[in-house]
Amino acid sequence: MAQAQGFGRRYIKAFFKGFFVAVPVTVTFLDRVACVARVEGASMQPSLNPGGRQESDVVLLNHWSIRNYDVQRGDIVSLVTIGYKKKYVKVPHGHIWVEGDHHGHSFDSNAFGPVSLGLLHARATHILWPPKRWQKLQPMLPPERKPLQKEQE
Repeated sequence: MAQAQGFGRRYIKAFFKGFFVAVPVTVTFLDRVACVARVEGASMQPSLNPGGRQESDVVLLNHWSIRNYDVQRGDIVSLVTIGYKKKYVKVPHGHIWVEGDHHGHSFDSNAFGPVSLGLLHARATHILWPPKRWQKLQPMLPPERKPLQKEQE
């Protein structure tokens, strides 16, 4: 009986030691390296959620890849949440312009203007769910959303 109690105590001690190491490591990983997020709504159609409300894509958000604010035109990014309408906008240094794929259904820079790079949260790199849509997300820029050349400004 005494052996069983000693085994139980050792098991509980080992569990708590592992718990107090695993939780901070997991939280740090999810905050600094990568996490998984569900994409809801129509703002990114057709790239994400092409089926509409029937299925939501689940994507991998890579925090590590944007640690130096290394983003390119066409990347799908996640922002920290933040009446803006102008035909032409000059995006200041240290800022980016973000737009959803489904114009008119996106709460994006067309509504709130250029976004500071400091508000950049992560870049979506892969679709994880549903399985039939598993793929690496490639930067894509529709031809009508190219930047203006100097003579057009």
